[in-house]
Amino acid sequence: MFPKIFKIASVASLTSLAAVGSAFAVDLEFYFPVAVGGAAATTIEKLTADYVAANPGVNIEAIYAGSYSDAGVKALTAARGGKPPQLSVLLSTQMFTLIDEDVIVPFDDFVSADEQESWINGFYPSFMENSQTGGKTYGIPFQRSTPVLYWNKKAFAEAGLDPDVAPANWDEMVEFGKKLTKKDDSGNVTQWGVRIPSAGFPYWLFQGLSTPAGAILANSDGNKTNFNDPKVVEALEYLVDLSAKHGVMQPGSIEWGPTPKAFFEGETAMMWTTTGNLVNVRTNAPFDFGVAMLPAKERRGAPTGGGNFYLFKDSTDEQKDAAVDFVQWITSPEQAAVWSIATGYVAPRPDAWETDALKAYAADFPPALVARDQLEFAVAELSTYENGKVTQTFNDALASAIAGEKTAQEALDQAQATADRILKPYR
Repeated sequence: MFPKIFKIASVASLTSLAAVGSAFAVDLEFYFPVAVGGAAATTIEKLTADYVAANPGVNIEAIYAGSYSDAGVKALTAARGGKPPQLSVLLSTQMFTLIDEDVIVPFDDFVSADEQESWINGFYPSFMENSQTGGKTYGIPFQRSTPVLYWNKKAFAEAGLDPDVAPANWDEMVEFGKKLTKKDDSGNVTQWGVRIPSAGFPYWLFQGLSTPAGAILANSDGNKTNFNDPKVVEALEYLVDLSAKHGVMQPGSIEWGPTPKAFFEGETAMMWTTTGNLVNVRTNAPFDFGVAMLPAKERRGAPTGGGNFYLFKDSTDEQKDAAVDFVQWITSPEQAAVWSIATGYVAPRPDAWETDALKAYAADFPPALVARDQLEFAVAELSTYENGKVTQTFNDALASAIAGEKTAQEALDQAQATADRILKPYR
């Protein structure tokens, strides 16, 4: 299927141009992905149209390029062919790859010292871990998230659990899961206690276990991994045991995409998925539900996730200035509030949560605050140079342990050895 393309006449108020009283058109291409259900594409169109109405001068061809993966391939292919977009929302984990390909430039070069302080330094620090390296800002947080735990309050009540209290730690998740798992007269499971997808974005949700266990999967320079850290091994053993030992989770590979539907239809009483599904769950769950931080082990913890704005190198200074101006506008508190309310993604700046709109939304729907509050304990999503190869190596290790083909230790030792070979040239 070809990506949907929509053209929007837009405007940017460029400080450098305004200073000399000039005004002329600049053409931009903007690639945008949608990775989960919800109103993301519609909201982007509306926000861009609002920007158009307020600022004449720049024409933006906004290209909805499908999934994150599709958008990343499309942007890199265009860049390698000498015709990149000027601006794109791509995964925060693609930062090192984009730097290595030499196709993006840091935002710092196109903002003043005051803007560096008030704008770039105004984002949540945990989101900036996947946005900055070497003292430069290559990504601006926008479509950002963390995984959270959703639970079915009706199922909790039926199992004799307090419907307003989620499991606080690993032991409680097993304890609750055993009470929530239901079987029919033939012994077939009709409702699982918990569902943690292990296909689609396996490493990401796994970080919701390895982080509380006390492990960090990769360093901030993107050139070293810690895949066989004993705490990572412990986390993988726990994940496997949820099925193999405790019987509270469906065995084998669990797909990412169908997880919300499985939750809605009562196939699982708890699920782990992105806060970006919050609006989807609120709209479609036929029961009262709760949202909680991921259960703790040694600590609370979860990875951040989602997409950043990136500024592509092969464009004119006028185009870069226009693109930065647009990004500053769309990430400002008022627009960030609109985006968060419409999609469930976390407004990436504290000042957005001080707007009247988000205050009213949070008062009406307190689950919206869970992912924001979890940022205090969040870490960077796994990201390295040669990120696709390294991540695939780790995903393969998780899959082999989940399938029972290797022990957690064997699988992770092999993944670490492979990652060392891949990343050695970058040290």
